[in-house]
Parts: sequence; C-alpha cells; structure tokens
Amino acid sequence: MTLDVFLRLLKKQLIWFILIPCLTAVTAWYVTKDEPKVYVSQATLYTGLASRYTLLTDKLGSGPDRSASAFDNLLTTLGSKETLLQVGVSLLADHLSLQQPDSLVLGVAGFEQLEREIPLDLRLQLIENGDDPASLRATIDSLSKTPTDNPIKKLLLTSATFYSIQTIGAKLVATARKNTNDVLQMEYEAEDPAVAQRTLHYAIDFLNKRHALLKTSETNSVVSYYEIKLRKAKEALDRAEADLRAFNVRNKVLDYDEEARTVASSREALISEYNQELGRRNAAKASLDALSRRMGQQGGVRNANNDLAEKQKKLSDAEAKLANARAYGQPKNVLAKLQATVAQLSDELKTSAQRYDAAMNTSESVPQQTISADLLAKNLEYEESSARIELYKKRIDEYKAKTDSYSPLGSQLRQLKRQLNVAETEYLSLLQNVDQSRTRRQDVSVGGTLEIMDAPNFPLEPKPSKRSQLIMLGFGVGIFLALLLAGIRFLVDKRIYSPEQAEALIEMPITAVFPTVKKPGVLSNTTVAAKTMFEQLVNAINIELAQITTKPYPPIITLFSIRSKQGKTWVAHGLNRLYANANQHVAYCYPRVNGKEQRETKNGVTYYPYTIRPDFMNVTSVDYLVDHDLGFDATQYDRIILELPALFNNQIPVYLLNSSALSLLVVDADSPWTRAEKQLLSLYVRVTKQPILTVLNRVEGSYANAVTQAEGKQVVDRTERSLQS
Repeated sequence: MTLDVFLRLLKKQLIWFILIPCLTAVTAWYVTKDEPKVYVSQATLYTGLASRYTLLTDKLGSGPDRSASAFDNLLTTLGSKETLLQVGVSLLADHLSLQQPDSLVLGVAGFEQLEREIPLDLRLQLIENGDDPASLRATIDSLSKTPTDNPIKKLLLTSATFYSIQTIGAKLVATARKNTNDVLQMEYEAEDPAVAQRTLHYAIDFLNKRHALLKTSETNSVVSYYEIKLRKAKEALDRAEADLRAFNVRNKVLDYDEEARTVASSREALISEYNQELGRRNAAKASLDALSRRMGQQGGVRNANNDLAEKQKKLSDAEAKLANARAYGQPKNVLAKLQATVAQLSDELKTSAQRYDAAMNTSESVPQQTISADLLAKNLEYEESSARIELYKKRIDEYKAKTDSYSPLGSQLRQLKRQLNVAETEYLSLLQNVDQSRTRRQDVSVGGTLEIMDAPNFPLEPKPSKRSQLIMLGFGVGIFLALLLAGIRFLVDKRIYSPEQAEALIEMPITAVFPTVKKPGVLSNTTVAAKTMFEQLVNAINIELAQITTKPYPPIITLFSIRSKQGKTWVAHGLNRLYANANQHVAYCYPRVNGKEQRETKNGVTYYPYTIRPDFMNVTSVDYLVDHDLGFDATQYDRIILELPALFNNQIPVYLLNSSALSLLVVDADSPWTRAEKQLLSLYVRVTKQPILTVLNRVEGSYANAVTQAEGKQVVDRTERSLQS
C-alpha cells in the first residue's frame, strides 16, 4: 500500500480520528476532575559506597568497583516487604496515638479515614495496651503477622491507605544522583504533607537499621564460618605433625634421605665386590677344569703302560704254549692255531707299544707331581672364593631386605610430609581469611551506616497537577486506537480502495475510473470527471473495436460483473448516451428484473429486456436471447450493448460470448475481491478470447482524473449541443 492510498484511507476514516481522540480526552478530563492534591517530601543520603575511606582502603587499594551492585542491594533492602511493613507500622502507631487531627502528623481527611478503617473499640484497646510508642509498635507488628485476618493486618497489607505496603512501595522513589552512587536521593508523595514527611523519615530510619544489620550479620556469618574452618584446619595440622612424629619414632628414622643414600651406596659397593669375587671364583674353576683334563691325560699313559705289560704277558704265555706244543709234538693244526695266536698277540703288542710311545711323547706332558700340586692349590682357591661369595650373597640379601623395607617407608614418609604441608597451607590461608573477615566486620561496624545530608522536608506546596498531560495523553491514545482500528479494518476488509489496489488484485489494467456521482444533473467536479471518463472509455472501446476484423457487424459490447450492484447499468447508460450523441443506433439488451419490462426507444437507444432462462449457458446469439415478439433485428443497429447478469449467482453464456467483440468488467470500488471473484474471472477469461476492459466504479472523487472548470464547461456544452442537434 502506497502512502497516497494510506492517506486517502485515513481521510475516509476521518470521523473516527476525530471522534475517538475526543472521547478519550473527555474521559481523561472526567476521571481527573476530582484529582486530589499531592505533596512530595524529599531527602538526600550519603552512602559512601563508591568513595568512602574504610579500614580496607589502604590494604586493598582501589580494587574492583562494586558500588553498582552494592547500590542495587541498598535499593532492594529499601523496597523489601519487611522494611515497608515496619514503615507502615511506625506511621500507624503515630497516628493511633492522636486524639484529634494534627497538621504536623495527620490532617483532617487522613484522621477521618483512619477512624473509618479501624473500629473505635479496637483503637481504644490498642492505646490501652500500648502505654509507650515502642509497645504500641510491637502490638501492631504482632497483629500484622497473625495467621488470622484483622483490621490492622488488612490496613497494612491489602488496603490503599497511607499504611499499606503497596502504597508505600509504589510512591517511595530512591535514585542515585547523576554520575555517582555515593548520594541517594529519596522522595515520597502523599495527599497529606505530614504523612509524606514522616513516611520518608521512617523509611530512612529503617533502611539505615536494616542495612547495618544485614551487613553486620553477613560479616558475622563469614567470620564464624572461617573460625570454624580454622579450628578444623588446626586440628588437621596437629594430627599431621603427630603422625609424622610417630612414624619417625616407630621406624627409628633420624634422617630418612641420608640413611637411604648410605644404604644405596653400600649396596652398590658390595655388589661390585661380589662381582669381582665371582670373577675370581670362575677363574679358579676354569683352572681346576684344565688341571683335571691334564690329570686325565696322565691316566692315558698309565693305561697304555698297563696295556703294554698285559700284551707282553699274553705274548709270553702264547709263545710258551707254542714251545710246549712243539716239544710234545702236537698236531700241525694246533701248532698253526697257536702260531696264529702268537702272531696276533705280537701285532697287538706292537700297537700297544706305539700308543705308549705316543702318550709319552706329547707337548702337554707334565710331571704328575706338578699337576697334583697345582690342582690342590686351585681347589683351595676355588673353595675360598665360594665361601666369600656366599658371604657376599648373604650381605646383599640383607641390604635388599633393608631396601625393600625402606621403599614403603619412603612413600609413607612423603605422604605424611605432603599431608603436613597441605594442612599447614590450609591453616595459614584460613588464618589470613579470618583476619580479613574480622577486619571487614570492623570496617562494616565503623562505616556501614548511611548519613543524612538533607533531612526529609515538610512540603508546603502541592505537586503541580498532571491533568493537562493526562488529557493530552488520552487524546494521543485515542489517535492510536483510531489508527489501530483503521489498520485492523484495512487488513481484515478485502474491499478495493484504490485503482492501484484494484490492478494488483484483479491483475488487469484499469481502463476507466468513475467517481461516485450523487447528483447527475448538477454541474460539479464529479459529474465533469464522470463525463470525461466516459469519453476516455469510449475512445478505448473504439480503438479495440477498430482492431477486430473477425467478428460480425454490428459489434457486441458485453458488460459483466462478478457480483451484483456493481454499476453495469449506469455504465451502459453512459455509453448509450455518448453513442446516441454520435448519431449511432444502439440496442441495449439487459436482463429483466420484475418481468414487466418491455421494448422501448429513448433518445436514439432501443432497450431490449431479456429473460434469464435455465439454459442461459447454451444461448448462441443475441437473437435467441431476446424474446421473438420484441422484433429484435441486429442489422438495424450500429452498436449492441449486452449487459449480463452477475456471474456470482448466474451461468456464463459460453457460446454467446464467442460472438461478442469486447467485454467490459465493472467492479465497484467498495466491493470485496476474494478468491471466489478471482476464480470466476479466470473462468470468464478462459471462455472468451476477446479483449477485456476493466472499469472501476464508485471511487472517491480524488482518484478520478482532475479537470479544470474550462475543460468541464467544454464537455458540458458539447454534450448539450449534440443533444439539441
């Protein structure tokens, strides 16, 4: 939607933009006509949250700026329910003590309202029970916190009086002075100046008390927490020291690290000596093995000597037997056998003699006595070395056992020392925290109070009234409501408001735009614009007809609309008048309304009513559409203007449209254009292939083409002259 369309829409809804703001402004004026006078009491407090010098200033330096959060905590304390309740209780106690109105405590109107809120018997009972202001405040505070309802509780918690926590919380305003959080500006407004002053006084008093109490209780809890933690840390430190001392006593350890280093070095030296002695024993063992082999070689010589002696003895015995056999004349075979035995033994003796010579003649041949002496010496050396090795092994095992026992002792000792270090570190850290928290508590107790720079004043003049501002605000709200309603109506309403919107919705260019003509016989801008637009429409029709050569003569101009009462008849009469002024014979065919219409001729235009038959969609030409008794003859006319009934509730004459040369779609500017209209128009476009000109009817006069008075008079004069001729 363009700005021009929006402004035209606002102009159309101008009555609502005048009526609704006036109504809201009058309502604001009526509501505020009995507006009471309001008095404002003001005070200023110095908080010192950002720049106050404290006990921790020199120790901590400037540090992080926490004044914003501290100021928020201060405002939260001020706005808490308990603070507001105590303010209301103190204010009510002061007012209940009055026997008559006092301008410095409570005015006449407030005193009368208090008498209406609290019954006389209850008020007297409270005054009798509370001999002094402190006891009266305690009684009122107790009544405000009882589980059952009572007038005091209702007055303090749910009423709209001076004493209600809702009223006090809504009217008590506290803000920081610009560019600093050190100064707190407070103000309170009430209909009674004394009430405003005393309420602000009690608010400052209880804010100061509760702020100091909360800060002190906060530091006390922190100090007690750190003291408890410090005591537990001291107990843990004592236990760690006792465990370490018991470990040293139990394991007889003077200096574990030094003893461990001594054991390790002694063990390494012993292992070195053991390895050297093991080498000496292995050398003695090798010498014994060599001497044993030598002794084995000496045994071979003895064996060879014994074998040689044995072989000599056997040879001697064999030769003796042979000699005896020969002496006793034994047979030859015996002699031969003995001779063979002697020969064999002789050969064996030679072989034994050779082995003996070989054993006696080797390079390693050593005297037996020397080998035996060396063997005895090496054997003694080997035994001594073995004895020393056993001793070394025993000592090594002892050192290993001691090392094995020292390994877990070292782990335990490190664990005990670590526990002692952790306990000592935690103890020192907590000791520092305790010192800091005690310093903080002392700092809060010294500088935690709020100092009053400007005490609450007694307002002498009421606050300027905001009635005029409220009336202006009501007028602005009315304008906003009017805009809102206009926007909602524009979004919800699907009607056509402008030619631009019509072209966007219909998706066809607008050929003619006709304003709303209320008085056709009176010369005005709308009548002149309508006549000018009819001239333009006729020009567009003639141009389209001049380009059509396939349709029979006379051309049929079809007027149709989607909905009824769109202005087809009015457009048809305007076209008929222009064609008649041009001396053209026009036949105007229109649907019957009441069934009594008859053929007639007026000002050169012949009117043919026709009946919408059930088979309207099958009509093929205008001759069949018009009743036969009306004597319709198309050849007698130059133009045939055919008005179709609304497509929304009638059939589309499919075959009749084939003979039409041109179609005029008439759309009322105030009619809706929805999905149904789009669907029917798309069906009509599919049926006919002829040009379709769109006419937008009953638009505001400012949308039509403006003409000058001279141009309008020329159009009117030309029309009158054509009618006279």
